[in-house]
Amino acid sequence: MAIALATVACSASLTLATASEAAATSRAPQCVKVRKYFNKGHQRYVRLTNLCTQRTSCFTIVVPHHSDPHGRLPKGATKDIRYGTTGAPRALFVKNTPC
Repeated sequence: MAIALATVACSASLTLATASEAAATSRAPQCVKVRKYFNKGHQRYVRLTNLCTQRTSCFTIVVPHHSDPHGRLPKGATKDIRYGTTGAPRALFVKNTPC
């Protein structure tokens, strides 16, 4: 009885470890970081930095009730991205996406 329980516990932990490794490999690296949200005139901007110095990173700016602008940042670059006007809602967050 104890051997059967030990076998079940080992197989369950192996399954969880395999599932977490698969989930970790499918996520995009977290390279794009938001430095600041700001307005210039009647436009909304977000300043993004690519923390990965070895690869280009892709991002999506999540704006409620609007299409989400997306783009790419070159290796180690910092860039101001315009995503809408001051009449539109402010961005909720920036999501790293696979390229």
